[in-house]
Amino acid sequence: MLYELFRLLSRKIKRGLELRLFEKRLKMSGNFEEKIKNYRTAPFDARFPNTNQTRNCYQNYLDYHRCKKVLSAKNQKTTPCEWYRRVYKSLCPIAWVQKWDEQRQSGTFAGRI
Repeated sequence: MLYELFRLLSRKIKRGLELRLFEKRLKMSGNFEEKIKNYRTAPFDARFPNTNQTRNCYQNYLDYHRCKKVLSAKNQKTTPCEWYRRVYKSLCPIAWVQKWDEQRQSGTFAGRI
């Protein structure tokens, strides 16, 4: 179930049907607090099979902020989003994350959140 959520967020979240499917899967998913508590390091992701994990880092950064934006707009808990935060925190260099955060705050971030 978590993998399905992960795949859904990795694609561009469009309005309408995809958003409703996303909400439905969130309701059906298991106990995220327990999964996050057992988190150690970023698991293997078949979308990024190579040694270079730059895209994986960037994608999880985007997924975290997309997830947080969607759930906050619906006044729901953002606990499922913590998974993406932990993954990008373990994969991304701190300097990149700081730069992306500054760009998001100034409105110059290139990613689609």
